Amino acid sequence: MALGKDYAQQQCSIARALEVVGERWTLLVVRDAFYGVRRYSDFLAHLGAPRAVLAGRLQALVDAGVLDRRRYQDSPPRDEYVLTDRGLALWPVLWALGAWGRAEIPGTLPMRRFHHAVCGTELDPRAACPACRVPVAPADIEMRPGDGLDPDPADPVARALLAPRRLLTPLEPTAA
Repeated sequence: MALGKDYAQQQCSIARALEVVGERWTLLVVRDAFYGVRRYSDFLAHLGAPRAVLAGRLQALVDAGVLDRRRYQDSPPRDEYVLTDRGLALWPVLWALGAWGRAEIPGTLPMRRFHHAVCGTELDPRAACPACRVPVAPADIEMRPGDGLDPDPADPVARALLAPRRLLTPLEPTAA
């Protein structure tokens, strides 16, 4: 039996969520948006997704209300993509998936470490600050390179992500 293209017959909230974020590349686009990536060319450089696929995923996320498209240049017209409240609500999903990958996939070194920007403490597996005893919102998280991260990446986005930075802060990569 062939796998269908959607989950229309499933009466399940997970299936409905997969209709929005279940395609290959989609959660990586959302992850990069949390990292501060906003421009098509930067998503393209960092993800390596085929152009048509990336354009389709960005449009689907805009249509689903996960990303908002904003014009940043008129001539030629260029847009950037910013997480909406619906998109921000995906942070616990991304956090949990990353934690699962680190814990359950043998040999996975942490690519990034996440700290409470207020006090500097590394977050626990539930994205809370052990020192302050509070869950930490994405805007209050500082991302730092981990032991598994390539110290000399090829693309300008990955190079820019080597520096400690707060999530959601717009990324301004520089060309090599």
